[in-house]
Amino acid sequence: MKYKIGLRTLKTGVAVSLAIMVAQFCHLNFFVSSAIITILCVQNSKKKSLRSAMARFIACMLAIPFSYAFFEGIAYAPLVIGLLLLFFIPLTVILKVNEGVVTSTVIILHIYSTERTTWEIILNEVGLIIIGIGAALLVNVYMPSVDKKLKAYQEKIEKDFKLILIEIVQYLRTNEKNWKESEIKDVLKLIKIAKGLAFRDIENHFGQIERYYLDYFSIREKQLEIIERLLTNLILIQPMLKQRYVIADFIEELSLCIHPGNTTQLFLNKLKVLKEEYKKMPMPKTWEAFETKAQLYQLTQEMEHYLLIKSSLKVG
Repeated sequence: MKYKIGLRTLKTGVAVSLAIMVAQFCHLNFFVSSAIITILCVQNSKKKSLRSAMARFIACMLAIPFSYAFFEGIAYAPLVIGLLLLFFIPLTVILKVNEGVVTSTVIILHIYSTERTTWEIILNEVGLIIIGIGAALLVNVYMPSVDKKLKAYQEKIEKDFKLILIEIVQYLRTNEKNWKESEIKDVLKLIKIAKGLAFRDIENHFGQIERYYLDYFSIREKQLEIIERLLTNLILIQPMLKQRYVIADFIEELSLCIHPGNTTQLFLNKLKVLKEEYKKMPMPKTWEAFETKAQLYQLTQEMEHYLLIKSSLKVG
């Protein structure tokens, strides 16, 4: 099994070393504890790292007066630590900074172990907090571009969409089912991975950021739901019906135009002509004919929905 060191692991190692060196250089007590704060603050995106750092900083700042009140007001005893946490943890939940409970507990235990709360000790703990959080934020300034990965996911998903549409075309023309049951699930899994990466890319930028890829993958996810329904309804259409070939031609042309651009209006116009032709079909004389016409109409409705979803994507 090939072992690979991830970027987050590498950055964590660098940040921990940096935090300990700075804390030791400043002659802080418990200097190695700065590493714990650093490890917990290194996240896989800039925004997430900043949110984590803020939560931990606030929680740690709250831990200092809590420690003073409970230890100096009651006693430096193990039971008091438990009593302190009974009040402290719910407060962090209320303030939505409970992510910082672990780091703030480290601060509480430092103060407990010294058995006194002085300004010197308080400044020491504040120094550990600032150095630990600062080292984590510093290494998280660098986040590699994921544009190439997003583009690769986009191309792979478009290729899979084209394959599925071609399989639909083949079924309409030959009545032979060639698609696998796992195809839709595999593409959906790929889309969800791509969406996660696109969201993480947004999390690595502050201010206004282009949401193109996240919107694109979200649209493909919705279109895949429609394709899944199409595959279910296809088998209900009577074999070798003339209109099946017309729809097959339309879907084949559509499959050749699967790309990031937006050609929706062109195909909506073609579909409108197709629906007008269906309206000119003779009125059904039997129940089977009525069902067939209804199924064909439903198929065109699904295709229209498929196209309208894509029209919401902003390209430029």
